[in-house]
Amino acid sequence: MAVATQFAPAATGIGAPTLSSMRHHPISPVTEPMQYRAIGVVRGVYVPSDPEQLTRGLIRTADGVEIEAVVLGRLLTLMRRHLNLEEPHLWVVYPRSKEEEGLHLQMVGVWEPSTLAEAEPSDAPPEAEPSGESAEGEPTGEKAEASDQLPEGDDYVSVRGELIYTRPETGDLVVKVRQQPRPDGSRPVPFKLQLKGEVPLEHLRHFVALNLRRQGQHLQLESFEVIGPVAQRGTRGGKGRRDAKPGRDGGSGRDGGSGRDAKPARDGGGNKPGHAAASRPSPVSRPSL
Repeated sequence: MAVATQFAPAATGIGAPTLSSMRHHPISPVTEPMQYRAIGVVRGVYVPSDPEQLTRGLIRTADGVEIEAVVLGRLLTLMRRHLNLEEPHLWVVYPRSKEEEGLHLQMVGVWEPSTLAEAEPSDAPPEAEPSGESAEGEPTGEKAEASDQLPEGDDYVSVRGELIYTRPETGDLVVKVRQQPRPDGSRPVPFKLQLKGEVPLEHLRHFVALNLRRQGQHLQLESFEVIGPVAQRGTRGGKGRRDAKPGRDGGSGRDGGSGRDAKPARDGGGNKPGHAAASRPSPVSRPSL
C-alpha cells in the first residue's frame, strides 16, 4: 500500500498558507490511507528569546503553560509585517517530543484569515480576492473574525504514523513518523512522538491516525483509527520488504523520510519490539527519542 507524508499548506510570498487554502483549513486533507504527518494548531502568545531575533522563543498559552518553540520559513516575515506579537494567535505547528518528556513546537504558519485578508496586495497570491471581501464575497469584519475559529477547536493536533509503543495501563504511546528526503538528497531519520492515551497492544506495529488535544506539555489522545499493519523488514535472509512510501507533513519545513523501514532496535531485555508484543501480553520497552 502506498504511503505519503503531508507537509504544511502551500506558502504565499510571505510564507503563510495561501489565502484560498487558509479560508478552508490550515491542515490539508489526507490524500493517501497511510499518509504520515504530525501537524496541529496551538493558541498562545509567542514570546521571542531575543526581541531582535524572532526565530527562537516560547508560546505562552492561556492555561499558563510555556512551550519551547522555533519559527521556520517565511513565517518570520508575516510576523514582522502583520502580527501583533503581544496578542495570542492560533499558530500552525509541527510538534516534537523533548527528552525530558515535554513539547517542542516548530512554528510554520498562523491560522488567522481575518488578518491575512488585510495583508498588503504584494503579499497576496495573484488569485486572491480583494482584502475587503471573504471567500464568499462577504465583507470582512465580524464574519471574517468568526472564520478564525476551527471546527476542531484550539490546540488540536493530527498525528499519523506507526505505533511502536503502547502501554494502556499507564496511558503511554509512542508513534514513529517518517520524513521525506530533503532537496539536497539527504534522508532525515524518522522522529518519534511521546503521546498520552490508550490504544490496545494488538495494534502495535500498525499505522494509526490519531486526533489529539494539547493538555499542558502533553498531547492527549481523543480518538484514533487503525489503518493497517506496517510492513516490517525481514529478520533473516533477503532484504525484506520496503515500507510504504513516506509522505509530507510535520517537519522542519523540508520533512520527508526514508522509504525503508529501519531495523527495529532491541529493547533492554534483548528482544525485538515486534516479537515481544507477539509472544507475551506485556508492552515493549519505550524506545528512545
